[in-house]
Amino acid sequence: MNLAPYACDPEHSRGRRHPVAPAPTRNAFQRDRDRIVHSTAFRRLVYKTQVFLNHEGDLFRTRLTHSLEVASLARSIARPLGLHEDLVEAIALAHDLGHTPFGHAGQDALDACMAGAGGFEHNLQSLRVVDLLEHRYPDHDGLNLTFETREGILKHCSLANARRLEAQEPGGVGRRFIERLQPGLEAQLANLADEIAYNAHDIDDGVRSGLLTLDQLDAVPLFARHCADAQRAHPRLSEPGSGRRLLYEAIRRMLSAQVYDAIDSTRAALAAAAPRDVEAVRRAAPLVRFSTTMRAESTELKRFLYEHLYRHPQVADTTERGRQVVRALFAIYLERPAEMRESFARRPDRERAVADYIAGMTDRFALREHERLTGQRLFT
Repeated sequence: MNLAPYACDPEHSRGRRHPVAPAPTRNAFQRDRDRIVHSTAFRRLVYKTQVFLNHEGDLFRTRLTHSLEVASLARSIARPLGLHEDLVEAIALAHDLGHTPFGHAGQDALDACMAGAGGFEHNLQSLRVVDLLEHRYPDHDGLNLTFETREGILKHCSLANARRLEAQEPGGVGRRFIERLQPGLEAQLANLADEIAYNAHDIDDGVRSGLLTLDQLDAVPLFARHCADAQRAHPRLSEPGSGRRLLYEAIRRMLSAQVYDAIDSTRAALAAAAPRDVEAVRRAAPLVRFSTTMRAESTELKRFLYEHLYRHPQVADTTERGRQVVRALFAIYLERPAEMRESFARRPDRERAVADYIAGMTDRFALREHERLTGQRLFT
């Protein structure tokens, strides 16, 4: 692997909180990726909502398939930039480990429930998962990942929570939010790949669900341009019955355009900033980026999806029921902690224990628990 001087190098990692001997055949970032893939939290992502709940269809994206798509895109961009592919993949695979059941609706509901006890941030929860909540080793909690992977997982953090992290781990992953520094390029890249993946697969899932149409998407310049290009290159895609193939080809072209734009724009930013090492990257402005034109088009696509998909009455109805499940479970567990698994029930930090327990649930386990505890079935 030919690393650029500004890439994160496992030989110069800031290390793990619990020292371990080097592995004979894997670098430190490979070990992080493997620990994430073998974790319980990673397996749970297969039954956690992206946009559409699990019961709505077998082919819609889940948090697991989304994370795999992010990892694939991130590696595709990392290689030509000379960044560390194993690190960017590890960050991508772990970035949603702290997501609640029922997607952002579940997160919002849990944050409201925790308003008097520090709130709930899913990026911080992902860090809690890899630092505390996975119990796979005899001598410590968590997965004991490297600083660089943990830094990438915590892509957002409130100042109050950053200060709490800094008090617990001076000079650790919370400090950059206090000093307003950037993470390494691999972390920046995983964040952009997350956005690229969202834009593409939410179009696909939206059309598959019937909530979006190709005619509606003609109003989105980024998609419409590549859809027209696909039809010019393959005239048969304009024939009746070719809608699915046309959609796939347009999305494929859109993904390629975003990937190549990110590579070219990031190269230009790196050439202008000329960072000599990772620490120079941290002190610079964000360097992994789209061009101005692509940024505007991506923002317009996100605006379209927000208005026509995420706020669609059918999606809003299911997500509101998801919120109801989370709110009800939180109230019940708070009052009757013995209903939780014993390791959570006996914790003294009652509210945070309940939040940790609910955040770790899959959609279908949360629904089963809600039905068991309330006698109500909100989804059929």
